[in-house]
Amino acid sequence: MIDTLISSKTRLKLLLKFFLNSNTTAYLRSLEEEFGESTNGIRLELNRFEDAGMLQSFSQGNKKIFKANTKHPLFTDIHSIIVKFVGLDKIIESIIQRLGNIEYTYLRGTFARGIDGGEIDILLVGSVDMPFLEDLVQKAEKKINRKIVYEVVTFEQFTKSYTIQEKKEFLLLWEREK
Repeated sequence: MIDTLISSKTRLKLLLKFFLNSNTTAYLRSLEEEFGESTNGIRLELNRFEDAGMLQSFSQGNKKIFKANTKHPLFTDIHSIIVKFVGLDKIIESIIQRLGNIEYTYLRGTFARGIDGGEIDILLVGSVDMPFLEDLVQKAEKKINRKIVYEVVTFEQFTKSYTIQEKKEFLLLWEREK
């Protein structure tokens, strides 16, 4: 639905890129390769977002690096809209709350990097009822029309199996209140 409101495909890709995961950074040439579009169109949209204060930029060598301005008054609202567009809100509502003893839920893969890869990759840390999880995932996939890939690990497996660098690439979606 958001793609009917935002007619520019480049603008929509930039919103996904920067507002799904606020830690994402990119520069013009990397976006050109990723989006498969001309630098002129991407530059125009980046400048609009930066002029509106929604993106920040800084120099790194000879590259101008962009990232979301999390202090912008609309950041939280835009992030929420993007999460709903992707369907993550329905996944969290449908799966996490009724599953069992989940400590953390992470988004990983292309969506965690702000790229719409069509497949949602989720890591669940804790213990769950696997048949119930499989049933819920199938229902959520139908609701959001996307494939959901998931992995369940214990907290101990999570701390031992993933490097600090790998964990930095994950986007925390949900954390059990302590």
